[in-house]
Amino acid sequence: MNTFGQKVSKIRTKVGIRLILLPVLIFILAGGFWLGRMGRAPQPASQQTAAQAKTETEPQIWTCSMHPQIRLPKPGLCPICGMKLIPASTGESAGGMRQLTISENAKELMDIEVAPVERKFVTAVVRMVGKVDYDETRLAYIAAWLPGRLDRLYVDYTGVPVKKGDHMVYLYSPELISAQEELLQALEAVKNVKDTQLSVMREMTESTVTAAREKLRLWGLAPEQIKEIETTGKVQDHMTIYAPSSGIVIHKNGLEGMYVQTGTRIYTIADLSEVWVKLDAYESDMEWLRYGQDVEFTAVSYPGSVFRGTISFIDPILNERTRSVKIRVNVPNTDGRLKPGMFVKAIARAEVAAGGRIMNADLVGKWICPMHPEIVKSTAGKCDICQMPLVTTESLGYIGDDPEAVAKPLVIPVSAALVTGTRAIVYVQVPNQDKPTFQGREIVLGPRAGGYYLVRYGLSEGELVAVKGNFKIDSQVQILAKSSMMSIKGGHAADAQQHHGGLQTMGKEHRSMQQKAPAGMNMDKARPMAHDHKAE
Repeated sequence: MNTFGQKVSKIRTKVGIRLILLPVLIFILAGGFWLGRMGRAPQPASQQTAAQAKTETEPQIWTCSMHPQIRLPKPGLCPICGMKLIPASTGESAGGMRQLTISENAKELMDIEVAPVERKFVTAVVRMVGKVDYDETRLAYIAAWLPGRLDRLYVDYTGVPVKKGDHMVYLYSPELISAQEELLQALEAVKNVKDTQLSVMREMTESTVTAAREKLRLWGLAPEQIKEIETTGKVQDHMTIYAPSSGIVIHKNGLEGMYVQTGTRIYTIADLSEVWVKLDAYESDMEWLRYGQDVEFTAVSYPGSVFRGTISFIDPILNERTRSVKIRVNVPNTDGRLKPGMFVKAIARAEVAAGGRIMNADLVGKWICPMHPEIVKSTAGKCDICQMPLVTTESLGYIGDDPEAVAKPLVIPVSAALVTGTRAIVYVQVPNQDKPTFQGREIVLGPRAGGYYLVRYGLSEGELVAVKGNFKIDSQVQILAKSSMMSIKGGHAADAQQHHGGLQTMGKEHRSMQQKAPAGMNMDKARPMAHDHKAE
């Protein structure tokens, strides 16, 4: 019992001590709170009222970090990806849906550079590849002009160079013997009626001789061969076929001892003093290629050597598999260095004026042959080669290079345009602003010419566009849930996205957004942003 009583006494003592310390601790805390209130400056009632009013009037907007076009009045999940919504940033930017205002320091950190929209002549460079080929207009064929047997072929392998008049084939033909007999009999008849008084008889026999000579000539016998037959009075059972032109034997179709019919091809001779270069040009480069345009190219076989030619044909049919068009270039090859089959890399340059027209001082005001571009005259007429009527160079898209008479195109650097495949957006610096302000604008681009784009619509001369750091501006616009290059419409929501030049429609996801979106939230496409700028 004594032990139990001692334990109870100890417990009572501890409880009493705690009851005494509790009021002391409360007093100390109260004093510290009172001293803190005394040291703090009182807030004016007007500021308290303004802050409270601001909190009450400003609604909180919630957006998705992955899909900034989603803007909802309350927290929840993104209707597209299911991620938790976050409070929308209310940064320094204000104004339109594609407008961004930043500080000078931020501009330097983002490494933003601007350049003016200007009018000037630019040079388009078209790069092509291809290979050397035969000039089809300079191919000659040796064929049998009458049936017979090939008793000898003087050129028995391909690649042999021949000159015009070289003997090529030794042909036996029974029909040739008959034709020679007809000529000799006609000559004998002329002698027999020489002294006759009947002029009709003499005219008939002389006409028979003329017809027999013409027949042999059409069969390929040279005038010297026919004269030899008439002089000797002997029939030749063989005839020799000579080369009709100089060149290289590229095909040998006949064999010795083979019987041939009229028209059978025996040899093919190619004149390589002028060759064709067939190039492949992409369809996007067709804007800068013209008939009669000069082309420079290099061959792998001759590093450092530059060859030149003239465009003589542009294929009217596009290759659907390669998306390219064949360009044919006429090239002189008097030294024979260019050989068919050689691989070449070519460059065509075009001085571009307004409207995408090509400037060429050498061809302006001239007349050119549509079949032979080397035939260029100062007046109208016919081609010296094919007798076709000449056409004006202006009809082929050429103009002069007088800066005062030719309009300059409106251009921007290539880096200024954010091209998504179906649209192009530039960020224009808004003038007369206290801080750097950029306004996104959708424009219509023309073709690319070198390092520049021709502008069709949407910009005016002298405006400043971002040429460096524009993608950073667009990224910041997206973070602020504004319309950017990634969204098609100008409102808060969009049902499609643009990314790396491709249009990615959402389909079922969009319908899901319509169902999950709060009442009154328009998820349909809005009209594109309009602006009153000059068209080019």
